[in-house]
Amino acid sequence: MSEGKNPKFFYGYTVALAAFLILVITQGTLYTFGVFFKPLSAEFGWTRAMTSGAFSLSTMLKGLFYIFTGILNDKIGPRVVMTGCGFFLGLGYLLMSRVNSIWQLYLFFGFIVAIGMSGGFVPMLSTVSRWFVKRRGLIIGVVAAGTGLGTLIVPWIANWLISSYDWRTSYTILGITALVIIVLAAQFLRRDPSQVGLLPYGQGEGETGHSVQDIGGFSFGQAIRTRQFWMLLVATLSFGFCMYAIMVHIVPHATDLGISAVNAANIIAIIGGANVVGRIMMGGTGDRIGSKKAFALCFILMSFSLALLVVTRELWIFYLFGFAFGFAFGGMLALMALLVADLFGLLSHGVILGSAAFGIDIGGAVGPVLAGHIFDTTGSYQLVFLACVGVSIAGLTVMALLPPPPKTPRFSS
Repeated sequence: MSEGKNPKFFYGYTVALAAFLILVITQGTLYTFGVFFKPLSAEFGWTRAMTSGAFSLSTMLKGLFYIFTGILNDKIGPRVVMTGCGFFLGLGYLLMSRVNSIWQLYLFFGFIVAIGMSGGFVPMLSTVSRWFVKRRGLIIGVVAAGTGLGTLIVPWIANWLISSYDWRTSYTILGITALVIIVLAAQFLRRDPSQVGLLPYGQGEGETGHSVQDIGGFSFGQAIRTRQFWMLLVATLSFGFCMYAIMVHIVPHATDLGISAVNAANIIAIIGGANVVGRIMMGGTGDRIGSKKAFALCFILMSFSLALLVVTRELWIFYLFGFAFGFAFGGMLALMALLVADLFGLLSHGVILGSAAFGIDIGGAVGPVLAGHIFDTTGSYQLVFLACVGVSIAGLTVMALLPPPPKTPRFSS
């Protein structure tokens, strides 16, 4: 629908705002794990590998559940999906306040929180993709910036709560907040414009710049038989390995070097702030130069930032790292939904995006626990950071070699 035929206020913006708020809470609370890391391991005497393992399990299961929430989002819509996931996320954090043994950590955070988290990134960005044709990349970037804003403010709030009260009370507050905000925001979501008698914003104007039909495209079965799908999966796996290894271990690493807990939490905050900038700027950049080129630029910046981390010892360099790293991974997350739409269309966008996000979480399951094991063995994170540089360069190489979008099959499989 053209701008002139749309109502004065397009309901898609309400959907985008609700999705934005949900991502602030889901992703913001996820990255508090690094802030809770030392209080948990110190109280119970768990090694860093043991503590990281719960995050890795949660990450892997979240990625697997993304496939199912993507399917459900395609079929029944985001309102039901996010209401259920909001309940599980709040429940998981409330139960985390009662943790007393390692098996509870793995059950509450590794499993229950993972169910709740699976309702965030994939259903929200897939839903927004259906509401906008014109400026799709920009709107996705703005919505995805909710993750960056959450990373900016929620770990800082968690650190303040822990220092003011204790980690158990802090988890209780996080659980109640997540439950209330997500369930309420979910009530404003609709799967696509047809449910309220509209067309996607800008449909028919011929200004999308995308290479695949917006409404048609590949079924999931057709997509997985293309090399583009598997190359995308390798690239997202590389990205996830680096992102989660750093997000879990950057605060412990900084405090090991004598940086205060407050300043270490500020590194996460800077990553979150740069994340917001990266998502908005790279979403719009993807509209202009193409999602593949924009994604490759983010890999270049991520590789540079990780190389910087290998040699940094001073706080201001940590802050420089945080900005470059946050901008890069924010941009990649914003570009994923656009890249999937460019390659495979919107027919099965939710499940294809969920599968691509599973690649992030496979890498994310390996990265933190491997980093913890290397630290427990060597007493240093240097080998971890060097490995991340290599993995990031590998992801850049795969993205550079990614072929153009495949031709849409004539017949459905």
